[in-house]
Amino acid sequence: MAYLDKIDSLIKEYYGVLSEDFPEFLIDYIETPRMQKQDNISCSRGLYYSKMNNIELWYSSLEHSIAVALVIWHFTHDKIQTLSGLFHDISTPAFKHCIDYMNGDYEKQESTEAFTKKLIVESKEIMSLLKRDNIPVEKIYDYHMYPIADNDTPMLSADRLEYTLSNGLGQIKKIWDLDEIKKIYSDISIVEKEDGTPEMCFNTLEIAERFVEVMSELSILYMDDKARFGMELIAEIMKRMSELKLITVPDLYELSEKEMIEKIKKCDDYNISECFNAWAEGTSVKTSDTKPEGKYSVNVKAKRRYIDPLVKTEDGPKRISEISETAKNNIQKSLDYSFDRYVYMDFNFNDKKVLKKAIK
Repeated sequence: MAYLDKIDSLIKEYYGVLSEDFPEFLIDYIETPRMQKQDNISCSRGLYYSKMNNIELWYSSLEHSIAVALVIWHFTHDKIQTLSGLFHDISTPAFKHCIDYMNGDYEKQESTEAFTKKLIVESKEIMSLLKRDNIPVEKIYDYHMYPIADNDTPMLSADRLEYTLSNGLGQIKKIWDLDEIKKIYSDISIVEKEDGTPEMCFNTLEIAERFVEVMSELSILYMDDKARFGMELIAEIMKRMSELKLITVPDLYELSEKEMIEKIKKCDDYNISECFNAWAEGTSVKTSDTKPEGKYSVNVKAKRRYIDPLVKTEDGPKRISEISETAKNNIQKSLDYSFDRYVYMDFNFNDKKVLKKAIK
């Protein structure tokens, strides 16, 4: 069955909001084995697998990538930029940004992006399609080249817009429905700034304020105590299983999250399976101003994701923080979120390695 014929009806409707026409040239690229691997990775950064996060919507890295491509297509109708959006997360490993945590990249969360070109070039199916369409790989492996696809924080781009819309649709928390998403999305147009670069811009202040309100609520959920604890726990599990030679770096890119979880649940070293199950079945975490003794605790920072979009005014486009005190305060809430506390649950990994098998 073709991918687009088997997706959830809500996601299909959502795609229709992002682009009234689905560009047919994308379909062959979506169906390649390398892109299909992204369908087994949740955008929730592994948090989908714990009851404490109450995530309603399974939303894969592939669905996010397609949605970003549709946003770019809607605003540019440029085939190359659209493909760059489709491929922008092709190097996303199982558990997504948890692997950035494993790599010590807590605040930028970009450590896996270096593999993007490598994975595209190594895909004979994608390279064959690019050759057919006469598109050099140099044009599509780095979506940072295209301001509508991606730009620097706090500007609005296709990537930031899409994950805010889908995360509020239930991928992180159910906040709005497709009707409100359509209202927000249809209020956005492209303006050319003084330096000549294009950027998305809201036409209506009230709609932009609502977008920023939801974005700021989501921003805190991306980095709250439960999120940081879950991501660091999965990162630590992956690191220890790698040390035990139970998984490899290629496994992170070749195996589904379901397959990785099966490996975790069979692993008794460091009490890994027990700790994972305790987190998966848990409903809350605890906090402390000091490091708790005998407990697995987390005290790490996280990437502060926020958007300060442009809004049209009589004097030209302005950042919403310049013209709305409400939006400015909402943005500041996420910027002021504290990472000072230790976050923990009532379990701990063994301090000493308990090897069931000899490591050669």
